[in-house]
Amino acid sequence: MPETRYTILPSPIGPLVLAGIDARLACIGFPAGKGAVTLKSDWLRDDTAFGQARAQLDAYFAGRLNRFDLELAPRGTPFQLAVWQALTEIPPGETISYGELARRIGRPSASRAVGAANGANPLPIVVPCHRVIGAGGALTGFAGGLETKRFLLALERGQGAAAQAQMSLL
Repeated sequence: MPETRYTILPSPIGPLVLAGIDARLACIGFPAGKGAVTLKSDWLRDDTAFGQARAQLDAYFAGRLNRFDLELAPRGTPFQLAVWQALTEIPPGETISYGELARRIGRPSASRAVGAANGANPLPIVVPCHRVIGAGGALTGFAGGLETKRFLLALERGQGAAAQAQMSLL
């Protein structure tokens, strides 16, 4: 059985855990909160792992990249995978509601299920679940916390300096 490897990536939102098998990224974990990843005892730390992911995330946080091109290996139900695929089609800096996301996958009455699938996204940032907001335009739950969600949206809207300053105050 292939070994799960992981590395820790410093970022403006705190250290991110990147984990997966071979070059395929399966999980990105936030430093704390609901999106924190617990390292498993059988995982192997390898700070040479996921070079492309580290480089692309660094470029993203520097404001030089807004679309990722990585080998991903998310695990989920067919419904979750459909939701996560649809997330990758939301343009950077734009937001849509859970209801709109449900319509985009052909399940207009499934906004709550879409919300649950969005919350189970194992690859936040790369699969941009932060681009989904409440129907009234309010920021809603995010595994990395609402401040992180605000930061990511501001970064994508070209307000990187303001976002950086905001995160340094936290």
